Amino acid sequence: MSSVLVTGASKGIGRAISLELARRGHRVIATARRPEALADLPVAERLSLDVTDQDSVDQAIQAAGEIDVLVSNAGETVRSPLETVPLDEVERLFRLNTVGALRVAQGVLPAMRERGSGHLVFVSSIQGRLVLPLIGPYAASKWALEALAETLAIEAGHFGVDVSIVQPGAVSSGGAANAGVFGADDGPYAALYRQIPALRGETVTPEAVAATVADTIESPEPPLRVPAGEPAERVLRARKAAPENEPFLAAEIDW
Repeated sequence: MSSVLVTGASKGIGRAISLELARRGHRVIATARRPEALADLPVAERLSLDVTDQDSVDQAIQAAGEIDVLVSNAGETVRSPLETVPLDEVERLFRLNTVGALRVAQGVLPAMRERGSGHLVFVSSIQGRLVLPLIGPYAASKWALEALAETLAIEAGHFGVDVSIVQPGAVSSGGAANAGVFGADDGPYAALYRQIPALRGETVTPEAVAATVADTIESPEPPLRVPAGEPAERVLRARKAAPENEPFLAAEIDW
């Protein structure tokens, strides 16, 4: 069994991943900005970790001991038209979703490289390969995350470290309901806002995503990209088959 550090484990997908891995017998180090939110998780360790704070990351990795697998899950989203989205919100998403993920990966990689084994698992999204209107900043942070992860697959792969990118579609985790909304539900972009539920498509549960993550960790030859659930597989197939000379999904929007 592996020793797995999970970021963003206090709720939603991260909590489900921690529970699933613990159920399968892995040593789980669950982390969150507020470790008290982890108190009821049946895991080996519960640590404070803020992916946007270097000291916090360093202290958590030191306290965790040997880490075989990193599940980089911490992240948030916002909804806003790009015309008016507060730029500090875009910067915040990148600090959390993208730079934060790289920060933790940098923390665990030296030990993995030196022993010639390890696995970096990044929880991305189908929006790491396509965009939805009004959720552009989140998609941009995930596209950037996937570029970093694929680069790591080349660089760290040389030293025996596997990299996987798990891509859920819409997840019934409450994350969308808790998203910050900026000027999207009135004014010229209101028609788009009303169509977000249909554009996001069929949801899957956090537990289904957790099972995909756990299966990926336990795979003897883990793939680089792993769609989480049939809805994600279906949408990503459609995206791959779509022409590149126009925006994907544009024809489905009713203005």
